[in-house]
Amino acid sequence: MPPDSYPIELKAPDISPYRAGNTGVEFVTTFDSGQPGPHVMICAVTHGNELCGAITLDFLFRQNVRPVRGKLTLGFNNVAAFNRFDPGNATASRFVDEDFNRIWSEDVLNGPRDSAELRRARQIRPIIDTVDYLFDIHSMQHKTVPLLLSGPLDKGRKLARAMGYPADIVSDHGHAAGKRLRDYRFFGDPADRRNAILVECGQHWERASADVAIETTLRFLKQFDVVDPGFIKRHLKSADVPQKLIEITDAVTVTTENFQFFQDYKGMEVIERKGTVLGRDGERDVLTPYDNCVLIMPSRRLTKGQTAVRLGRLVV
Repeated sequence: MPPDSYPIELKAPDISPYRAGNTGVEFVTTFDSGQPGPHVMICAVTHGNELCGAITLDFLFRQNVRPVRGKLTLGFNNVAAFNRFDPGNATASRFVDEDFNRIWSEDVLNGPRDSAELRRARQIRPIIDTVDYLFDIHSMQHKTVPLLLSGPLDKGRKLARAMGYPADIVSDHGHAAGKRLRDYRFFGDPADRRNAILVECGQHWERASADVAIETTLRFLKQFDVVDPGFIKRHLKSADVPQKLIEITDAVTVTTENFQFFQDYKGMEVIERKGTVLGRDGERDVLTPYDNCVLIMPSRRLTKGQTAVRLGRLVV
């Protein structure tokens, strides 16, 4: 099923009440407890067509959540793209000029390039530079199980395990097209305690993705004792689940203008045999590199330079 064929079960919340914020950056609000503790940030709408994060931040604002120690920042990232969301053309608002989640390397942020996304990232960056722990809420093209993307480092894997939900953790290095926010600077430094994690909550517009977003956000906050544990306990709906880790070994990047998959992969398929042909990129066959290869988030945006699919193996 093409991603724009899925039903729109969610309604984009009105985020205009949060425009002013209190940080000098629109749509970014920081609550300071006045007590020692970490600075924790929850990010939404890194992609403008992903509604579950906006619903989650709206929930936290409406619940008047405040930190009991440290600081809590709630930030809507690519607001310009989110404000273009149209249920009649629901895939079109992923970004304005370029993917907001491929521009977080210092050479790009400090360089001469210009785009709506880069201007917004440069606004938010000084706040990100003060954050200890960041949670970035996303959703996916196809209706598959939710995933925690921990990054490649042990500190990210440990945080994902500690959250105890959802069941599937994906450890990967990101994309050839550019660096993600969760891999920015110190988050991607194994010697730095600061950490970030990304959640993919399910298909963009399925009702369950909002439930997953709220659940995982509460579990993330629970790790750092920054909000009232009673609030978290009242709103958590799922018990811890047995988790498995999928380690990404290959990110298949589109290299031609003519890439096609040979089957309609949705994600999380396990391809039993090494050497199975998944598709073709120009004249080159795309093959599974080993037995029991797990396909992670195959894309329908098969443009040159972008990730077509990530290939992983199950780690106990």
